[in-house]
Amino acid sequence: MTQTNTHRADNFFDICHLSLNKKGEELCGDKVKFIKTENKTTIVLSDGLGSGVKANILATLTSEILITMLNADIALEAVMETVIGTLPICQVRKIAYATFTVIQIDNITNKFRVINFDNPPIFYFKKGRMMNPKPRIDRILNRKIQVVEGTLERGDFLGAISDGVLYAGLGDTMNFGWGWENIAKYMERLFVHDAPTARSLLDKVLGETRRLYRNQIGDDASLVGVYVRRRNPLMIFTGPPLDPSQDEAFAERFLSFPGRKALCGGTTGNIVANYMGETVEMDISTMRKELPPIGILDEVDLVTEGILTISKATELLKKCHCDLERLPFDRNGAVLLAREILEADSIFFLVGQQINEFYQNPLLPKNISIRRNLVEELVQLLRENQKEVDLEYC
Repeated sequence: MTQTNTHRADNFFDICHLSLNKKGEELCGDKVKFIKTENKTTIVLSDGLGSGVKANILATLTSEILITMLNADIALEAVMETVIGTLPICQVRKIAYATFTVIQIDNITNKFRVINFDNPPIFYFKKGRMMNPKPRIDRILNRKIQVVEGTLERGDFLGAISDGVLYAGLGDTMNFGWGWENIAKYMERLFVHDAPTARSLLDKVLGETRRLYRNQIGDDASLVGVYVRRRNPLMIFTGPPLDPSQDEAFAERFLSFPGRKALCGGTTGNIVANYMGETVEMDISTMRKELPPIGILDEVDLVTEGILTISKATELLKKCHCDLERLPFDRNGAVLLAREILEADSIFFLVGQQINEFYQNPLLPKNISIRRNLVEELVQLLRENQKEVDLEYC
């Protein structure tokens, strides 16, 4: 799955979503889903009526319908007919069973469209300054849909919230809750002090939301944001090439990669070190009972052992659900490799197919080698978690 368009090599859509469950509820009544393809990005935030299991089911159903149909390029009117037909009006409160905000981005042109059905207005910042685009009002099946369109540039941010964020502080000094304008001003101040990631920005907004609720969350509160920033790419070179005469060519290609660089495997590390005329030094302090120590080599950000470290890093990524905040703090090869992977926006695996007899019966076909299977398992995990991943065998 090689993608080489110039947009991909340049800008990155940093997407993050966070939620607070209503006090006493195990399930959140809001649901956020997003999907990235080569040409477009689709994000849905749905807020189910009420809270708990029922609201979660309604929000999940709504988000699944929306993201599946919109990603298939079905016309908005047909999508809305399906959603409204599936989720009728509550006869008591005369409101929809689920509200939603959809953000669609063309990955090639950076043009975006926001579709808002009864959720709070979006937050749109250009270079850290709050914009107030006037939405176009469309009517579909006699329901009012607000649409905002524009083009994203580096440094821009698009955010959507459920109304539980607005209600934070309700009944306190602000009688009507935190309020949209106060949230916008708070976010604008965050942009002044530092160039954020989507995660750091949302962490602070959600932290303030929790504070205003005094930890007694009165309604499910969710945020999703897209921050346009420079891409952080990573190349992982593991395993010696099948043809030893190509060692130098692949070492040069690895060292010229415009991003972070990780070597996984003793032989692979030596190939690059020999090309550089250097020797890999061992950092014994990082050795653990089940893991060899990491190495140190100029121009390379991380050097680790291969099979054991990749296997353990994959295990850690599964355990933390690919959430950087949940990674252990231990400084060993597997944790450091997992950290490099989670901090990267796109990962390029360069995988040598020469069999290491220590791990593998050389009579077995190379397509069932331990290294290959491990890497493909890791690639699948990362793609399932919306990481951009390329894989090349050499």
